[in-house]
Amino acid sequence: MALLTVEDLEVSYGLIKAIRGVSFEVNRGEIVALIGANGAGKTTIMHSLCNLIPKAKGKVTYDGKDITNIPAHKLVPMGMAQVPEGRRIFCELTVAENLKMGAYTRSDKGEKENTLKEVYARFPILKERSKQIAGTLSGGEQQMLAMSRALMSRPSLILLDEPSMGLSPLYVNTIFDMITEINRAGTTVLLVEQNAKKALSVANRAYVLETGLIVREGTGEELLNDDAVIRAYLGG
Repeated sequence: MALLTVEDLEVSYGLIKAIRGVSFEVNRGEIVALIGANGAGKTTIMHSLCNLIPKAKGKVTYDGKDITNIPAHKLVPMGMAQVPEGRRIFCELTVAENLKMGAYTRSDKGEKENTLKEVYARFPILKERSKQIAGTLSGGEQQMLAMSRALMSRPSLILLDEPSMGLSPLYVNTIFDMITEINRAGTTVLLVEQNAKKALSVANRAYVLETGLIVREGTGEELLNDDAVIRAYLGG
């Protein structure tokens, strides 16, 4: 059953049509990846889904509700959280303060504390560094914090925009292990990622985006073995 449905999405920057009639869906419990080269429109799609930029056309349905024009700040209480490209943590706050900001929209104080304990149990390094200023963390640790901050809102769907960008190979593996673990714990994942091989290795299904259009789709395994995808994105 589709948790997120995108129908005929179009986004323009002035006279330039960046997204040109894109349709896809994310079923409950899946990891779905959007892969493509720099400038293909992946981040534009993510921003438009969260209504951070306007749509020229199209409809977005989340959990049976039309969210096409619902303001971004109202989507988090509905169960939809985004981890933006570049992490965007609160650099001057501590790790613990960042995590508590992730639960800002929740009123269930006791449950918020339980969620924090769950995050610390799953990612002990964040507990070890709970009093550390977030801006002093390494890039990989900041990405882990950004993802955990989003989890503090208890989302049904988490949107991850380029989570491996700028990270060392060691932390890339850690972040993708984290994505798999988040999904196994019950959170549906929409993943935008330039590292196509890693994205396809964890995705149930994936879509290939080129210049604002979806040109291929299939299971992660199918696209990992697709000759055109191998040539264009996997160094084959």
